[in-house]
Amino acid sequence: MAEYEFDLAVVGSGGAAMAAAITARQSGKTVVLIERAVLGGTCVNVGCVPSKTLLAAAGNRHAALNNPFPGAPTSAGTIDLQSLLTQKDALIEHLRGAKYADVAASYGFEIRAGEASFLDNETLAVDGVPLSARSFIVATGAGPALPEMTGLDEMEYLTSTSAMEQTSLPESLIVIGGGYVGLEQAQLFAHLGSTVTIIGRIAPAAEPELASILRTALIDAGIIVVEEHAVSVSAVSGGVTVSTGSRVVLHAEKLLIATGRTARTDGLNLDAAGVAIDEQGFITVDDRQRTSNPRVFAAGDVTGGPQYVYVAAASGKAAAHNALQNSPADASARLDYTGLPAVIFTRPQLAIAGLTEAEAVAGGYQCECRVLGFEDLPRALVNHDTNGAIKMVADAHTGQILGLSAVGDGVGEIMLAATYAIRAGMTTRHIIDTWAPYLTMSESFRLVAGLFHNEMPTSCCA
Repeated sequence: MAEYEFDLAVVGSGGAAMAAAITARQSGKTVVLIERAVLGGTCVNVGCVPSKTLLAAAGNRHAALNNPFPGAPTSAGTIDLQSLLTQKDALIEHLRGAKYADVAASYGFEIRAGEASFLDNETLAVDGVPLSARSFIVATGAGPALPEMTGLDEMEYLTSTSAMEQTSLPESLIVIGGGYVGLEQAQLFAHLGSTVTIIGRIAPAAEPELASILRTALIDAGIIVVEEHAVSVSAVSGGVTVSTGSRVVLHAEKLLIATGRTARTDGLNLDAAGVAIDEQGFITVDDRQRTSNPRVFAAGDVTGGPQYVYVAAASGKAAAHNALQNSPADASARLDYTGLPAVIFTRPQLAIAGLTEAEAVAGGYQCECRVLGFEDLPRALVNHDTNGAIKMVADAHTGQILGLSAVGDGVGEIMLAATYAIRAGMTTRHIIDTWAPYLTMSESFRLVAGLFHNEMPTSCCA
């Protein structure tokens, strides 16, 4: 058998890469991670961690300005953006050490700095120096995608990465894109005090009645929503203009592009390795994370799967397990997306686990759905914040829960229970007959299940 320097070489150092390396070390294998930039990948450096901590700060200010309890007055002063950025950077630095560098040291694998590039279908080079490994995993992640739009290549604009490095708050901001990145970035700046316009359909994949509630909340908070397609942009004195398909022209000081993500594969020389990509540029993998090269696997955002760090980690673990098998027939690890949860961290949050009604119908289910408005949720009533709703999708024949979606304050916290219920095959009757703590948002899970069996309203405590 050939002698290799490592059993496994992983390109990248984010969630997928770290999960792959840990899995390999737990199996007693040697592994090296190769990172050309900053340790930690997207989530800790420019994604989940910085965006959510800044959203939390902005949300606290917004809550102070919109206090529903006049008898307990609050106030919010001016923004010290530099202080927020310093706090954000300190958190990133701490997590980068505690959750990446220290973890690598604990498990005993090397993180090698350098640019990885395939020389052929079985050789990887790091800064031009060949590195031999029995198997390889590409886990280089994704970055902001840019749309084809007239004028965009002739002007300056922000992405979700550069937006969180701004040292001064723009007076006004146009965000192109109504998906989770665009919505979170738009509300972040709006809650800090910028005048914000969103161009694009709000939460296009969400349940329509819940997306409508979020849309209204955004508008009520002062965000201008234009659900059209942006066709051109231009730089003007003091800012930018954006024109839509219906010839609406909008002006702002800054422009932020949030129209999706694209795979980071530049410099990898995938052609030399015989690794195929799809039409969008993502690495093509099968259900075992195998690429078109039997020695190369891929995991995380670079494969175009659901763009969540917990999915990246799970795919990295599966890729490592399969890459280290003695035979392709032994590569049995694969992902099961049943009950997959997702949260948009706006205020109110928009969250889902499992299928929407449209997805259930497209999947061949005959389904029933119920919606509970939060005016019937005791927790929302005592909070004086009934701006929300929860929708359950169930199999019409068996009552099995197929999906749960919700919009409202803190509804993301409900989705773990929903995922457990969906994966366990629980029915609406099971949920009704299971304890739910009173005066919690999670009680809405039980209350909406009850609507499948009793259309009449209940007592506040029953």
